[in-house]
Amino acid sequence: MTDTPTDPVAHNRRAWDREVEQDNEWSRPVSPEVVAKARAGQWSIVIIGYEPVDPTWFPPDIAVCDVLCLASGGGQQGPVLAAAGARVTVFDNSPRQLAQDEMVAEREGLDLRTVVGDARDLGAFPDASFDLVVHPVSNLFIPELAPVWRECHRVLRPGGTLLSGFLNPDVYLFDAHALDTRGELVVRHRLPYSDLTHLEPGERERLWGAEAPLEYSHTLTEQIGGQIAAGFTITGFAEAPHHSDATAGWLSGYFATKAVKPAA
Repeated sequence: MTDTPTDPVAHNRRAWDREVEQDNEWSRPVSPEVVAKARAGQWSIVIIGYEPVDPTWFPPDIAVCDVLCLASGGGQQGPVLAAAGARVTVFDNSPRQLAQDEMVAEREGLDLRTVVGDARDLGAFPDASFDLVVHPVSNLFIPELAPVWRECHRVLRPGGTLLSGFLNPDVYLFDAHALDTRGELVVRHRLPYSDLTHLEPGERERLWGAEAPLEYSHTLTEQIGGQIAAGFTITGFAEAPHHSDATAGWLSGYFATKAVKPAA
């Protein structure tokens, strides 16, 4: 049992604020050139690693869409979609992550709003507020997923789309030290995994530092079955290797789904 504090929302808010300070690659805002191309109709975003989302997964005319970028701060997806003409709200647990989106919006003259909060509670938004929810790989920092999917379903309009990226839970099977230092896939952990239950006291601090974000694996039943249970119909599926660790040569590190809220 790890000795890490157990308030995941507060801990991960502080942790991701620090990730911005440390120049985490998912906190680096898009360049003016990327925004200019998006304004000209040449745009793409990622929700799993470096793999662009299939363009057919988006609504036919993004410029008429209200879009929620969920747990998606960092100045990346939100500004691109805003530059493409969408009405964008970026929702994230980290104020510093959202500040990256605000910086790009001010720099580029984009109409974009930001909201701080826990993805399990989208009470800031009325029912049927959005046409599209974009949820890149981030729910590994959330201990339970059913509320996330229910809230996504609630805030989408009938016929609306949820694009979600998530980590393959199998990557959590392996011993992190062997993977990170020697590139070896040494099976160690029973799934589902949690930093709070699967590491010895002090081990997490030695591996990544005590202030690193808390992570949780989630079963595919929670990920895909959870979306179906919330009322979604899965209409698209994709996978990609992990962008930065040794599992990439052996298995898909990321999965993505396109899910649709049935029309009334």
